[in-house]
Order: sequence, then C-alpha cells, then structure tokens
Amino acid sequence: MKVLLAEVNVSEGRNADSIEKMRSALMRDGAIRLMEVNSDKDHNRTVFTYSGEPQAILEGTKRLAKSAIDLIDMKVHSGAHPRMGAVDVVPFIPARDVSNEEALEIARAFGKFLGELGVPVFYYEEAATRPERKSLVDIRKGEYEALAEKMKTETWKPDEGPHAFVAKSGATVTGVRFPLVAFNVNLATDDLDVGKQIVKAVRGATGGYQHVRAIALAIPGKKMVQVSMNLTNYTKTPIHRVFETIKSEAESRGVRVVDTELVGPIPVMALEDVMKFYLRCYHVSMEQLY
Repeated sequence: MKVLLAEVNVSEGRNADSIEKMRSALMRDGAIRLMEVNSDKDHNRTVFTYSGEPQAILEGTKRLAKSAIDLIDMKVHSGAHPRMGAVDVVPFIPARDVSNEEALEIARAFGKFLGELGVPVFYYEEAATRPERKSLVDIRKGEYEALAEKMKTETWKPDEGPHAFVAKSGATVTGVRFPLVAFNVNLATDDLDVGKQIVKAVRGATGGYQHVRAIALAIPGKKMVQVSMNLTNYTKTPIHRVFETIKSEAESRGVRVVDTELVGPIPVMALEDVMKFYLRCYHVSMEQLY
C-alpha cells in the first residue's frame, strides 16, 4: 500500500474546542491514520501528523485546512513560533512506495484548492517554482506582520490564490520534503540571549551544522528558553551530535539542559545513531524494532 505522510502546522494551540473541530474534520471519513496531535500553548500552534494513501491524505488535508481557515483569525494571533498564516505550513512526505512526482501532484492539488478558497499559497522545497522560495525560512521572513507590504510587490506574487494580503487567513506554504526531525532543547534559563548564542553554534546559516535550522524562543510559562530546530537531513547531521553541541554550549555558560522534545513522527533510521552513541549498541539492526 502506498503511504504518504502529512504534517499540517496550524496557528492555534490554545483553544481546545477549535483543535478538536479541526481533528474531527480531518478524520471524518476514517481513511487516515492519525499519528499525533501536538499542541503548544506558548507557540500557539498545533501540528497534525497523519498518514495514508495519497488521495485520502489530500482529501483529509483539504477538510482540515478548510476548518482551520474558518476557525482561526490571524489578526488576533500571537505566539512564540514563527508563522505567516492560519494554515501555516503543509509538507507532504513520501513514506512508502510514493514517488516524489506523486507527492508533488498531491501538494499542488492541495495548493490549488486552498488558493480557490482565497488563501495566498507559496510552494517550497521540492515543489518550489523559484530558487528563492525553496526554503521555508526565506518565504516566512518577516512573518504575518510583513505580509501586507510583501504582497504589494511582484516578487511576492503567490503560486496560487490572490495576489493580495488576506488579513484573516494570512498565507500558506506547502510542498514536498525529505523527512526531517523536529527537535527542541529546553534550557534552564529565561535569558533569551543565551539561547541566541547557542543557536549560532548549531545553525547552518551562522556557521554551525549545514542541515540544522534553529531559533531561540522564550517560553515564559515555564521560565525557560527553547532552542527549536529542524534537522533537515538526519543522515548527515544526526540528533546526538546536535544535542551534545547544545549541551556543551549551555554548560559553558552555566546553564543546564532541562529536557528535550521530538515533535511529530521520527524516522526509525534517525534513532539508529542515537542508540549507537548513547547505548554503545554498535551492531543493532533496525529489523529488531517492532
């Protein structure tokens, strides 16, 4: 059976009733396997992670997105996590017997649907139509607050939907990408500058690891600072290497690591190096996992 994975990030992490309505819309026809619903009140963001046959994923994602557009008003949204839309980013990830071309067809069909609802849509990663739109970070620069000015220029004409600022929905980014690892490290400090210094040590754009995207976020409810990361290629930059670097950088500043978070699905192969490094289990086979 063909399996496509989707990780839909919506800008609502506090209203439990709205989150449940979105979940119900997604699961309405029973054709999807819901893997995780991860809501964060500080980020004010929820990530719905699910898998299934490509057409079922497309239809479920349409229902989820329509529900989110109806329920979320970006004009009053606030949260620690970068965002530019009610349905902020929608990556589709080939998981089993699905080619990149098939996944791209799904991503573009979804983008067209959302555009027809009146939402500006930008394609990124494998679906990008311009080199400067390949990176989510580049597209989302300035976040929702910069959209009104950006959308006045020809440079920011969307791939689908109106070439205009839509205040309620904002804009959406969608495409196809390699399975990344969303990895957060929480630090026992409320000094955001410490987090920013550590981010510089690990983020590819500032001389750290090539396949790490990272930002420092204040988590006021926990009096902590979070190093929030996407590891975009775990085969080249494994989880344990990034963690050990952050731990070392934090300890050199008298700060300890409180805990870590893995958000969304984790490719089982991404845990192989973690097991070998920490358990010294050098001959483990992924076929042993069940």
